[in-house]
Order: sequence, then C-alpha cells, then structure tokens
Amino acid sequence: MRQPQLRWPIPVAALEGEAVGRATVDLTRRAKYLLWRLESGCMILHLGMSGSLRIIDPAEPPAAHDHVDIVLDSGRAVRLNDPRRFGALLWVAAGDDPHAHALLAALGPEPLDDVFTGAYLHARCAGRKSPIKNLIMAQENVVGVGNIYASEALFRARILPHRAAGRVSRAACDRLVAAIKQVLAEAIEQGGTTLRDFLQTDGKPGYFVQKLNVYGRDGAACPVCETPIRSRVIGQRNSFYCPRCQH
Repeated sequence: MRQPQLRWPIPVAALEGEAVGRATVDLTRRAKYLLWRLESGCMILHLGMSGSLRIIDPAEPPAAHDHVDIVLDSGRAVRLNDPRRFGALLWVAAGDDPHAHALLAALGPEPLDDVFTGAYLHARCAGRKSPIKNLIMAQENVVGVGNIYASEALFRARILPHRAAGRVSRAACDRLVAAIKQVLAEAIEQGGTTLRDFLQTDGKPGYFVQKLNVYGRDGAACPVCETPIRSRVIGQRNSFYCPRCQH
C-alpha cells in the first residue's frame, strides 16, 4: 500500500484483517465497478478516469501512480495504477450484499441486458425536460453509456442530443436502445475507443475510434448526407451531431 487515499480512503485495516489469506470466489462487474469476491467479503474496485490493473512480479519497482499491490498466492500481484486518484478500492464484509452498497444500489440496468428496452427508456423519459443525451448518460437510468457512445448512438438513432427527453417518442426510444446496444457491442469487439491514454489489456489501443461517425468530427462531412457535423456543449460535455440527419 503506497497510497491509502483514492477518491475515498482505502479501508486498510479491514483489508489486512479480513482479506489477507482468503480465497477468491468470483470476479464480476457491475457498471464500471469490479466486484472481487473473497470467502470473507468483497472488494469493490473502480479505475476512475484513467486507472489500470496490471498483473506483475511484486518485486518490480513501482512506477508513478502505482498505489496498491494485491499479492496472490501464485507469487504474482495485481497492481493498481491511478494517475488522477479518481478510482476506488473499498471493502464489503461477508454477509453484506455488495450490490446494496451506496455506490451500486441506485444504478440503472446494464445496457446490453434484456431489461433495457425501448419501453423502459420511454418510461424514464416521460415528462423530462432535460436533454435526451443527459438522460442516457445518467447512471440511474442506464449504466455504461459514456459521452462518446451517447453521441454515436444518438446519431444512429437519428435523434438530436439536445432534444428534450420527454419529447422522444416510443419508436425513437426503440431505435435509441437498439443503437446503444449496437454501438457498445461494436466498441467491445474493437477493443474500445482510444483518444488519449486508453489501452487494452494487451497494450494495444482501442480501434473503435476508426468507426466514429460524429464524435470529435466537428465541421467534417456527415458520413450519410455530407452536411457538416456540428458540436455544442450539453451537460458540460461536447456533443456532436448532424443537424440534417438527426431530429
């Protein structure tokens, strides 16, 4: 433990007292949280904006921002690197449900799960004046739809990102859900989207950046109608859209 403070303090005493020497039972994911279940409880890890986990020889000298080593009985270690310290390493004791933790309890459905449907999204949109892009990026509505994929999905669904959510029809919600699932599946297949410092586990960049239709292409020709792509700030984030294809 080289840095006990990430976004929240790391519960060092609990980890040393309850996690050391305990066998791993399962590794699962909920939204951007990794749930590392042990016999004695569950570690909740989050990599923040630019964190990473590497499996290394624990004798390897730590690099900058290498904050925590989790040493395995194989002799290897899982090393947590988090330059901005926006990540987390928390502990949930045995008998407590990690999904009931305050960080996870209010999360919406996974976007690739069957429960995320047009009907569900339309119900979440009802009466909402906020932009549809903000709504699909809010984790309480659906998890895992970041700024890049929100812009791309809205383009495929032909919906303006600043349209009020309550004015998005059920048919448009059906298109948007299908587009979100399609964009995310393709991005996973391509290893993600590398714009700056993101790398896959094998050290290679994510190649979905080559398939972006609108994101980061302000002023470029729309790939469908050749109208110049526009950008505007929505919810403090740059959003990209085609003013002709999207309504």
